[in-house]
Amino acid sequence: MRGGQGAARAPVIQFTNCRILRGGALLREDLWVRGGRILDPEKLFFEERRVADQQRDCGGCILAPGFIDVQINGGFGVDFSQASEDVGSGIALVARRILSHGVTSFCPTLVTSPLEVYHKVLPQIPVKSGGPHGAGVLGVHLEGPFISREKRGAHPEAHLRSFEADAFQDVLATYGSLDNVRIVTLAPELDHSHEVIRALTALGICVSLGHSVADLGTAEKAVQSGATFITHLFNAMLPFHHRDPGIVGLLTSDRLPAGRRIFYGMIADGIHTNPAALRIAHRAHPKGLVLVTDAVPALGLGNGRHTLGQQEVEVDGLTAYVAGTSTLSGSIAPMDTCVRHFLQATGCSVECALEAASLHPAQLLGLEKRKGTLDFGADADFVVLDNSLHVRATYISGELVWQAEEARL
Repeated sequence: MRGGQGAARAPVIQFTNCRILRGGALLREDLWVRGGRILDPEKLFFEERRVADQQRDCGGCILAPGFIDVQINGGFGVDFSQASEDVGSGIALVARRILSHGVTSFCPTLVTSPLEVYHKVLPQIPVKSGGPHGAGVLGVHLEGPFISREKRGAHPEAHLRSFEADAFQDVLATYGSLDNVRIVTLAPELDHSHEVIRALTALGICVSLGHSVADLGTAEKAVQSGATFITHLFNAMLPFHHRDPGIVGLLTSDRLPAGRRIFYGMIADGIHTNPAALRIAHRAHPKGLVLVTDAVPALGLGNGRHTLGQQEVEVDGLTAYVAGTSTLSGSIAPMDTCVRHFLQATGCSVECALEAASLHPAQLLGLEKRKGTLDFGADADFVVLDNSLHVRATYISGELVWQAEEARL
């Protein structure tokens, strides 16, 4: 019931005794929900002359928009880059398990893989609304194979590709289909990349720059062609240099199209990026920061050997490496952990930390009217947090989909 008379007849739920994140501030207001959407109580009172059908006391907790993870490679033993006959069951398992970390929507991410993996896996990951079954799927994030060999990180060199003369046809031949794709990460210094960026953007696909040795001029041209995102800033790119800051320089570039905001992902797991680097990025361009987990299949499993696509990964404590090397291979930190670390490391406001995991990724994907916000009319996807930002409960479309054992809202 998302509109019309059906939604009008749905019960009205009033969440009380809470602080809600709206307009960049935590407000001591109630949250009203009906038919899966956030409701304007004034219209309810004055136009419909109705009151709430149910009230739920939130015990003074924070209500923030549900978290959105636009880069997650798997988790809990599920590897999105492994072909199988039933990819959907693995997606469903991760979608269900990340609810406890406040994630209500995500982009399953595939690392560089053989063509047959893309052709088999992509048709099995449709866009899907969230609910009691798990977080919603917003579309796939394809990280590679059109990336730099020098900055490939944990991506297998044997499967990297470059663009030939008919570049966009190479893309279609590689992936097989773009129907379920939301983000593509590529290296903008590759020949014909700007042609590909324009074609992907025309299809409504977000292009992200990453795993790259691009200089700033090349990165700026990529943004002028339509790129809007940077994949895990600082990681797998040239280090900042004062005469040519590389992709990092996009955060303060004055050569971007008028009105264009560049967004950038940050893995705030305490491993991938020094707290000082987090602070530098945040202070340079706070409105573009998007927290991502870059979580690997080992998320939630502990020490030992696991997979990430075609590579073997070894987890030791809080760190995941390509087995037998010192190369980092994604993160094993869930989103709520990243939010708390980001808050502590940067000293930013609670509101800012929460928006980096909700509003900003929604804006990146052009979903800010429905997701990442608690504005009137938006989807009632939200997370209930205590003062230390630990998740107490998660709601999708106004329906309780997960709650902590000791929390009974």
